[in-house]
Amino acid sequence: MNPVKSVKMSVQIPTEVAEVRLTYRNKVYAADRPQIRSSHHAYQVFWDNWEEDTIGLFETAYLLLLDRANRVMGWFKVSQGGMAGTVVDAKVIFATALKARASSIILAHNHPSGQLRPSKADSELTQKLFTAGKALDLPLLDHLILAPEGGFYSFADEGLINH
Repeated sequence: MNPVKSVKMSVQIPTEVAEVRLTYRNKVYAADRPQIRSSHHAYQVFWDNWEEDTIGLFETAYLLLLDRANRVMGWFKVSQGGMAGTVVDAKVIFATALKARASSIILAHNHPSGQLRPSKADSELTQKLFTAGKALDLPLLDHLILAPEGGFYSFADEGLINH
């Protein structure tokens, strides 16, 4: 006789789980969405939508979600920090991009100091997102750094993102 089969379990194992639903609503026709053809186009979309009153105060990171034709499906505020930094979570970026059905992404953040040179942390984040995007077939096309007075730095233009 098997002793395991003869023991009755007095503890019931819960089997109820939460249902996960994915939804996507896009109210802008594809033909009406901006198409990104260069780092300057991406910069212009970020610049025109950035919160003007805080670009010189808080470091903030935003994400552009692109379709297969590099048209902007939407944009998403990834994080907002203090004057010297913000935390960017790769899981939040890719969960957002996957939920939105994006084919590629472009990340941007600002340096309230106006310094356009990337920090070591900026470079490490870019490499981490590039590697993760490659694995998910959801490429990071560029990472921009914006200055409050205008102007930007492009990791792709500088050859630091290789496709």
